[in-house]
Amino acid sequence: MQTAPNPNSTQEIVRIEDDRTGLGIETLKRAFLDNLFYIQGKFPAIATLNDYYMALAYTVRDRLFKRWITTAETYGNQKARTVCYLSAEFLMGPHLGNNLINLGIYEQVKQAIEELGLNFEELLEQEEEPGLGNGGLGRLAACYLDSLATLEIPALGYGIRYEFGIFNQRIQDGWQVEITDKWLRYGNPWEVSRPEWAVEVKFGGHTESFTDEHGAYRVRWIPHKVVNGIPYDTPISGYSVNTCNTLRLWSAEAPETFDFDAFNAGDYSRAVQQKMASETISKVLYPNDNLTQGKILRLEQQFFFVSCSLQDMIRILERQGIPLEQFPEKFSIQLNDTHPSITVVELMRLLMDEHGMEWNKAWGITTRSLAYTNHTLLPEALERWPISLFGQLLPRHLEIIFEINRRFLDDVRLKFPDDWERLGRMSLIDESGERYVRMANLACVGSFAINGVAALHTELLKEGVLRDFYEMYPEKFNNKTNGVTPRRFMVLSNFRLANLISRKIGNNWVKHLEELHKLEDFVDDPDFRREFREIKQAIKQDLAVYIKRTTNIDVNPNSIFDIQSKRIHEYKRQHLNALHIVTLYNRIKANPDIDITPRTFLFGGKAAPGYYMAKLIIKLINSIGDVVNRDPDVRGRLKVVFLENYNVKFAQRVYPAADLSEQISTAGKEASGTGNMKFALNGALTIGTLDGANVEIREEVGAENFFLFGLTADEVYAKKVAGYNPMDYYYSNPELKLVIDRIASGFFSHGDANLFKPIVDNLLYGDPYMLLADYQAYVDCQEQVSQAYQDQDRWTRMSILNVARMGKFSSDRSIRDYCEGIWHVQSVPIKLEEYVQENAGRMIVS
Repeated sequence: MQTAPNPNSTQEIVRIEDDRTGLGIETLKRAFLDNLFYIQGKFPAIATLNDYYMALAYTVRDRLFKRWITTAETYGNQKARTVCYLSAEFLMGPHLGNNLINLGIYEQVKQAIEELGLNFEELLEQEEEPGLGNGGLGRLAACYLDSLATLEIPALGYGIRYEFGIFNQRIQDGWQVEITDKWLRYGNPWEVSRPEWAVEVKFGGHTESFTDEHGAYRVRWIPHKVVNGIPYDTPISGYSVNTCNTLRLWSAEAPETFDFDAFNAGDYSRAVQQKMASETISKVLYPNDNLTQGKILRLEQQFFFVSCSLQDMIRILERQGIPLEQFPEKFSIQLNDTHPSITVVELMRLLMDEHGMEWNKAWGITTRSLAYTNHTLLPEALERWPISLFGQLLPRHLEIIFEINRRFLDDVRLKFPDDWERLGRMSLIDESGERYVRMANLACVGSFAINGVAALHTELLKEGVLRDFYEMYPEKFNNKTNGVTPRRFMVLSNFRLANLISRKIGNNWVKHLEELHKLEDFVDDPDFRREFREIKQAIKQDLAVYIKRTTNIDVNPNSIFDIQSKRIHEYKRQHLNALHIVTLYNRIKANPDIDITPRTFLFGGKAAPGYYMAKLIIKLINSIGDVVNRDPDVRGRLKVVFLENYNVKFAQRVYPAADLSEQISTAGKEASGTGNMKFALNGALTIGTLDGANVEIREEVGAENFFLFGLTADEVYAKKVAGYNPMDYYYSNPELKLVIDRIASGFFSHGDANLFKPIVDNLLYGDPYMLLADYQAYVDCQEQVSQAYQDQDRWTRMSILNVARMGKFSSDRSIRDYCEGIWHVQSVPIKLEEYVQENAGRMIVS
């Protein structure tokens, strides 16, 4: 490796050292080599690829810090109203490339690294992705943090610093195998530990009531266990602004990490037992909760990060000299799904038990501070906890919940007299069998706003799972359709298309995505269509090379890249896609010379470790691929590829390459979706049902540019009420029957007729997600896709119009909606140059 040449003069050395975080090429090279030497402790002859990545990451981080510190001080001085986004998941993706884009230094840094003789792309690829989420929920939270910073909104993201993130997925013999995600094994250059801001979190034990010196009834919680929460801060840069907000993730530690008495007595295991037990809380993302121990740990995790975050907010109030009574004026707290619902109770406990407030005052503060986003229409996904488990872990909180419930049900009785069934449905306690705490009900009662994440989703919430609460509190309900950040999912991951767009309409669209509509002026320009098509083809070629390298499967870049990448779940219906593949395969077997538009079916996604049916669907897809890909009759016209370990890096590679985006969930089951937005933004056409945000995407891009099929949510409901019988479809549709029979026979499982029997039986004797009812409409719609793709000029026009009309689906627009409709917070611009001049040489810690 070549090192940077030494500067030619003393003046040059002084200039570089005075400009330590400058952006000149020579300054960047010097900073990079300094970080390699002084932080990594290496020189080029012995440095590893990871050393070079770390040195580059620290170089970029140094250039963030000026903005980060300035932002924190500005917010503190102005006592700015702040959004606190509480989420159990933050699927941030790699930081390096995104920060280079947002800081506007991508090209300078790339040039500096390449002049040092290093491969810039290799360094980007080296970054370990923080797998701190499962999928859409965590990815949305990351997009929102990006937009909050870009829009210069004071904000803090709060979550858990899981030592091990979501598992790494490997496919072995067609099955998913989970591998530990050791994302911290080489360190994390983007975070800063703040041990001086540690807080204590209590668990278990019992409560004692007493009367204070003023004669007021009070309760003291005597815990069984205390855990320390240590904050780790990550800077979140905004695009083309000086704002740099904070993601604060909490790690669990024992107050005393070593028991010397036990050690001296020879009990070496017990000497570190407390440390191990405490740190388990932040050890792994979402433990399998099929067993009681998993349920306990999951509740511990949720309470842990909520308690840490609320205590941190109170610390900030005290530091800024703001009275606790003004908590709602300082903070607007967004609960990202039901996981942080315990916030309602913990804030009440802190205000009453730790700060001496009476109930009504504390309740007023709580209900003016919290807002709740619901992300599901599946009743089973609305969290609930057994009373026995909840009371064992959080005895004081159970008492407060009972009191909230008593007062709340009195209000329900006043509004709906004698409606005993409604009381049972709305109670915070499910009394129908084993008693449970209903966390979604708690969030609805304790929040001043409740929102869905797509227009259809919000309406279905009002009509379905939250209907009682809508009738009780209609003023609380509103819709905030999800969005995605164009910085990561266009500028960074699809630079060819982003550059083409910017050449035609300027680059203002990166912050104002609605300006993409200007592309419609070029849809009739044959040169623009040609260049647009060539870019897509080049990206597909790149993906084909990646597929060959990682799977040893040859795919045809001229075929339709038909992609379904998302979490594996029955309601998302990856197995409906599989039925279509078998249908095409059966047609080829019946007539090997049939005219079929070549397709490459690409799948990606992880199944929850305890979700057997989802894992079996992965096995089915791979087993179909094993047969289809090697059958000489197919002659390469169909290829099936399951790309393992779907994550943000994976997504950045796949979204730009897609021709067809599969958004085929059962209508009324998907809350919104954000993958559908990312695919369409990158020019993929959508085949989908009228579900989630598909409805709004179709409205925006035009029905003629969207492949629609399937039952509506109302029709799904009507069929269930009427008594849905999947066997009617099986016996009345010979092509469908052949597909099911071929899977059932063991044809795709080496003659083992039992392997896929659970899937076959589920479809024939229940079919809860109505695959058989939608099968024929789906197959017919896929034929329309094939015909449209044969006319490449028409397809390109449709693709361009999809890009041009996706402006609504920026996360910037979503955040503006939240700011105006829920949070009532204003932007606070950060004036960096003024700060640097006024505070040169002064260290500021917030």
